[in-house]
Amino acid sequence: MAAFSRAKHRWKRDNLFRVLTRNLTGKYDYDLVVIGGGSGGLACSKEAALVGQKVAVLDYVEPSVKGTKWGLGGTCVNVGCIPKKLMHQAALLGTAVKDAKKYGWQIPEPIFHDWATMAEAVQNHVRSLNWGHRVDHLLSLDISLFFMGYEQMLFPFPLNQTILTAKDIVIATGGRPNVLQIPGAMEHGITSDDIFWLRKSPGKTIIVLNSSDVALECAGFLTGIGLDTTVMVRSIALRGFDQQMAVLVTDYMEAYGTKFAWKCIPKKVEKLTSGALQVTWMEINTSKEYQDTYDCILWAVGRAPETKLLGLDKLGVQINKETGKIIVRPDESTSVPNIYAFGDIAEGRPELTPTAIKAGKLLAHRLAGRSSELMNYHSVATTVFTPLEYGCVGLSEEEAEKRHGKDGIEVYHAFYKPLEFTVAERDAGQCYLKVVCEREGDQKILGLHFTGPNAGELMQGFALSLKCGATYSHLLQTVGIHPTCAEEVIKVNITKRSGLDATVTGC
Repeated sequence: MAAFSRAKHRWKRDNLFRVLTRNLTGKYDYDLVVIGGGSGGLACSKEAALVGQKVAVLDYVEPSVKGTKWGLGGTCVNVGCIPKKLMHQAALLGTAVKDAKKYGWQIPEPIFHDWATMAEAVQNHVRSLNWGHRVDHLLSLDISLFFMGYEQMLFPFPLNQTILTAKDIVIATGGRPNVLQIPGAMEHGITSDDIFWLRKSPGKTIIVLNSSDVALECAGFLTGIGLDTTVMVRSIALRGFDQQMAVLVTDYMEAYGTKFAWKCIPKKVEKLTSGALQVTWMEINTSKEYQDTYDCILWAVGRAPETKLLGLDKLGVQINKETGKIIVRPDESTSVPNIYAFGDIAEGRPELTPTAIKAGKLLAHRLAGRSSELMNYHSVATTVFTPLEYGCVGLSEEEAEKRHGKDGIEVYHAFYKPLEFTVAERDAGQCYLKVVCEREGDQKILGLHFTGPNAGELMQGFALSLKCGATYSHLLQTVGIHPTCAEEVIKVNITKRSGLDATVTGC
């Protein structure tokens, strides 16, 4: 630690700290100040430093209502993509153990999962990433790091302040989970900010969902490690995704063991003398009320951008009053010169870590005068890490039909069975893929959707092909890798329009 303290890197805790974009002398303390130490903010700051800019990063994590807090790296590293994927892997291993018996492995009974062991391993990995961001990245690039509350960073100014000046300011503070405003919700519930840092098993859990993919992912790994898990859905699952695929995902989850309470809304949460949480909810169509007890209630009802405490209204930064997000131009600039915003906090941007990282890097190059390239937000691939993974890139079938008309698109599809499922005798009824194309001309691919094993790994390659303008004929010209699930994509030949059976037969 002594060597760490002697380094040029500056680590400060200052309760009277503000950031300005101008100085009467025309000189600045920094070329760039990035507010937000998440994946996007760190990517932007590191890229700026690599091209010769003097950079500072301001970061702060407001503890959740339950008191959960974490280190540098933002949502993805601490309470999002990384711990989620690791716990998803824990659940997949549980399924693999069951499959293994069919493949001849002699596994003694009973098999059980220990939450504490998994949680400790996952949390230790996350802490190693926190440390890596500090030392290997920021310290090695001489990027200054400051920790303070966001409300201390911008206007209005109190007396006796410390002012830091910068030529450009980038806001990349992301968002935090919402909690429903019903009796007992705040006192007794948790969010995705807490679930990955629990030291003991959450036990019997109900997840209240407002179309969130995170909710289904959490429900999937909780079910997979053997916990009684219910998902309460107000309307539909995976809003914004292809709805045929969303139904396949939830159908598989129901067969997997996850319970669903469809078209229901919670009314109140009460803590019983036994310590259990009694949840009262209403079925929307009938107005009937129901009750059950749980050990844990997880709110997954959307996220709010971290803009309220920054004083942006006094700076003149234009914000969408309904969403709370910052309105930005294609170059990520705001309504105030020299202030930029990107990632989840920016209006109209995909709430995905890789897009924020890419956008941050490109912005750093533009601000340094090294490039004029803008971020292309079209055809960004993503994957939902549910028990049966769902990967997609491009337009959903609904969106393609909306843009091109029902007669202007052709949808090729197939139900297939992964080879891994055969010996294990696993149901593959929801393993499905579809390629949405323009109907005329070269049949340019508009969207590609896939449910099945390793969907993310498969979809990454096809995302590149869509960026290159892939057409259906390109698929047919591609030789598959046999035997793989990805091979089924380049073999697809049945259209929905034909009405023919799309079930793949043979190997």
